[in-house]
Parts: sequence; C-alpha cells; structure tokens
Amino acid sequence: MAARIIDGKAIAAKVRQEIADEVSEFKAQHGVSPGITVVIVGDDPASHVYVRNKERAAQQVGMEGDVIKLPSGTSQEQLLQTVRELNADPAMHGILVQIPLPDHLDEDAVVRAIDPRKDVDGLHPENVGLLFGGQTRFAPATPQGVQRILVEEGVEVRGSHVVIVGRSNLVGKPLAGLLLGRGKGANATVTVCHTGTKDLGAETRRADVLVSATGIPGSITGDMVKPSAVVIDVGTTRVPDASKKSGYRLVGDVVFDEVAEVASAITPVPGGVGPMTIAMLLHNVLQAAKASVA
Repeated sequence: MAARIIDGKAIAAKVRQEIADEVSEFKAQHGVSPGITVVIVGDDPASHVYVRNKERAAQQVGMEGDVIKLPSGTSQEQLLQTVRELNADPAMHGILVQIPLPDHLDEDAVVRAIDPRKDVDGLHPENVGLLFGGQTRFAPATPQGVQRILVEEGVEVRGSHVVIVGRSNLVGKPLAGLLLGRGKGANATVTVCHTGTKDLGAETRRADVLVSATGIPGSITGDMVKPSAVVIDVGTTRVPDASKKSGYRLVGDVVFDEVAEVASAITPVPGGVGPMTIAMLLHNVLQAAKASVA
C-alpha cells in the first residue's frame, strides 16, 4: 500500500484565498483593514524568518501586518508596556508575541497581559478555557490547521479514535480540545500520549488518525501505525545536510518511507501541516476583526 500524500500547500492556498475574499468584503463594509502586530524580542534567526513570513502573509491577503522588533535586553516591564499599548490600539485586532522569548522574560506573564480578544495565538488562559468549554474564540493555529486538513481530506473524524503524541500547549492539548468538540471535524475519541505513556506503540496502533507533535525525528515508525490509518506529522526539525544550500533539511517525527507503506494518507514534512499554521493564524485575525465590529 502506498499512502496518499496530503498536499498542505494546496489546502493552505485555498484557505488564504477564502480569507482574502472575506478581508476584501470586510474592508468594503466597515472601511477598516483587519490588522495584526507581531512583537519579536532578540535576534533568533529562525524567529525572524517566521515573523517575516507572518507579516508578508498578512499583507498578501489585504490585512495590515506590522512588526515591532525589540532588543534582546528588553525588560519585562518594557515588553508588557508594548503589549498594553497594542491592547489599546483599535487598529490592531490581533497581537502575537513571538515565542521563544529570551530567558529573562516571563512568557506566561506576557501571554496573560494580552487582551484575550486580540490573542490570536489562542494561548491566553481565558481562550484556553473557552476552547475546552466548547465555546472556542481562538485556538492555536497549528491545531486548527490539522483539523482543517482532516476536513478537507474527507477524513471521518466523528466516532474515530484519534491518538495525539505530544501534550504541548501549542499543539497536543488544544488539538485534543478541538477534536473532542461537537462541530465539523470533531466528535472523536481522543487519546493523548506523552513521555509518561508506558507503551507508546500499543497506543498508536489503535489510532484511526495518528497525529505526532513531539519534534523528535524518527519517533514514529511503520510498525507503530495501524494499517490504513491517516497520519498527520506536525514535527519539524532541522537536521544537518551538506547537500543543501542552507546546510540543513527539515524532517518530521515520522519515518516517512516506512509509514507511507502502511497508512492510507500522510502529511509530508515540509509541505504538510506547516503551510496551514500561518493560514489559520490569518483566520484568527479575521475573526478578531469581525468580533470588534459586532
């Protein structure tokens, strides 16, 4: 069996076009553009690449995209003051503070300082509570992207057993919350595995849909997958590769060639879940803008 390769780029392009159309309509109706500001502290090269991509993507769909760059020595109070100013700015509907922050800054305190109505990352405790209470305002973008992939691919989630490997606040936990809901692409039976799981393979082999989000290359092998399961690989890790101009290549959690012989469908890395993350972030910004004029 050769698994169907899920084209995350194509799905993301569809989502972005939907958002661009809705942004155009929103601007015509209300005379304002949905806006997002990304705050980045320090000089982490990967973070700066992510931020540039977010800014560019926002502008491509007709949104106002802005970036505030702060030096690595920025104090906690200076960062919190920046967040407070953005909270008070009616032109900015979404606020995102790029993580990771320098070690001397308290990420949790910064997240709690963001107006939950502008928390397009979906990490504020109020938004986490709404998600698990079945009244989602914003969910983190990557889990939303996974759910949208399943919907677009026609995967029957309702009544299926979904196993998620990884319990991070960015992916594993919120994805479980989304899939446990009652809406489209939900109503699943969900198992969340983590470092305390005694027999990971026994759990993953029970999955109709297997999602891995550990960031550990090669952690999901062919013998850990139920025949005909759908496999979603969220992991993205840089590994050295002298044949690449960059000096590295991206790999996922899944041993792709092995798992593709067992699964019915699989996301590649890169080109699977990754493109969906920014697309769903833009979706959150649009929802924030709509809520601001409701």
